[in-house]
Amino acid sequence: MIKNIKILLLATLLSVGCSDLEEEPVGILAPESFFKNLDDLQAAVNGSYAYMASEKYWGRKLTLSLLLRGDMADIGDLGTSARRQDVNNFEMADDNGMITELWPQSYAIIGAANQAIDGADRIDVNAEKKNAVVAQAYFSRAFAYYHLVRLFGDIPYIDFAVSDASTVEDISKTPAAEVYENIITDLQFAKEWLPDTQPTRSQPTKATATAYLASVYLTLGDYQKAYDEAKFVIDNKAKFNLKLEQDFQNLFVPDNAAALQEPLFTIDFIGQSRDGDLGQDYLAPLTGIRADETGRAENGGWTVAVPTLNVYEDWSGRDYRKKVSLDTVAIFNGEEHDFTEFANFSDRGVNRPHIAKYYRFPGTSGSNGRESSHNFITMRYAEVLLIAAEALNEINGGATEAIGYINELRARARNRGGEMANFPEDVAAGISQDDLKDLIIRERRLELAFEFKRWYDIKRLKLGQEAFGPNGLEPHSNFDPNRDYLFPLPGDELSRNPNLQPNNPGY
Repeated sequence: MIKNIKILLLATLLSVGCSDLEEEPVGILAPESFFKNLDDLQAAVNGSYAYMASEKYWGRKLTLSLLLRGDMADIGDLGTSARRQDVNNFEMADDNGMITELWPQSYAIIGAANQAIDGADRIDVNAEKKNAVVAQAYFSRAFAYYHLVRLFGDIPYIDFAVSDASTVEDISKTPAAEVYENIITDLQFAKEWLPDTQPTRSQPTKATATAYLASVYLTLGDYQKAYDEAKFVIDNKAKFNLKLEQDFQNLFVPDNAAALQEPLFTIDFIGQSRDGDLGQDYLAPLTGIRADETGRAENGGWTVAVPTLNVYEDWSGRDYRKKVSLDTVAIFNGEEHDFTEFANFSDRGVNRPHIAKYYRFPGTSGSNGRESSHNFITMRYAEVLLIAAEALNEINGGATEAIGYINELRARARNRGGEMANFPEDVAAGISQDDLKDLIIRERRLELAFEFKRWYDIKRLKLGQEAFGPNGLEPHSNFDPNRDYLFPLPGDELSRNPNLQPNNPGY
């Protein structure tokens, strides 16, 4: 592994601010002297959450890569950095700056989780109480590996605390199938030991682990297990304090975060607070409108990840989720203007609607909406319903139960900020298996728009040639299904450790 990863793996007891979680900075301490009680164990687990809430991970590098790789967001400002354009345009090289920073940060999360799991063995306390805390670390490790394996395929798998860098300097890749098996094992442990509820949604619960199990099984095409896990969450939603929020907009307002019952796991940022790249969130400016004067974010956004007009035109204007998800007006020189005029007020603006989920309400934030107070939802109850519907339709085509889950989401979408509409209509019984599958995938695209899910759907369903073909939402003639479903492994990793070669096909 490269030097950066070695350092991060060895330094993962550095615990920094992570929103609602109470913790103390513990510095870089030897595990045998640090782990004394459950509070110490929780502090180590919190370190993994802190590494998630960073610019190199959820604050920009991972999330922007996922946005641009899908077909719901394209490059807006053509003056933005080449590394972003290359991710978007399927022109990535193995030295792309997005992956060379995302990669070690992922292993920092894993390293912190491994330190906590190792440290748990050093604490002599009630096993049930200890397992309830260490299960959070198992979830964090599974969470990081689940993103890595979908992005890169075969990857180094480290499931132990690193005390000597030489133990990982010549590590080999683990086959993706084996990585998935390990992810499932970690999530099963987490499901068994995590509590039904937590003080904050930024700590995983039994339902969180179960929902991610359902997602993993769906990705692997094991539809029965995907349905079973999703159904477990649905059947126990009251016990887990889960439900669909009445107003879709409320999910994307930071001030509402503490009261929401739909999220299963959030990555929390503290507005105007950071330690280096930790705590630094750039999603509001990256998706915001260049030079906008609405006051949502001082100085407007950067117009980096912007939907194509195809995305806007394909989405019915009668769908409230479109209104919540897209910004179509802005203020320039004190006057309101439609998106067709955005480029008139900045030489780096574009005449397209912009993503609104993060820029419209950045909460407490700095210039351009940086350092927001968003609690980013990585999994919510709506997705559990979608997983259950898709998996059940594969098992029993056109099942009434599957249709019912989609209709729950559509019923919520008809609530336009307290005013009930008659669109989208319920799905009628009698729909064919193939038609229902297409409808469910479209429903995922709209319900979860810009929530970093679409690329993974394109990949698992092998939709690339359709999505990026001439009739797709974001045409890219150079999309290559033999290359582009995987990112390249970082080239500097491979040059330092020949055991990681060869790179993924086409790189």
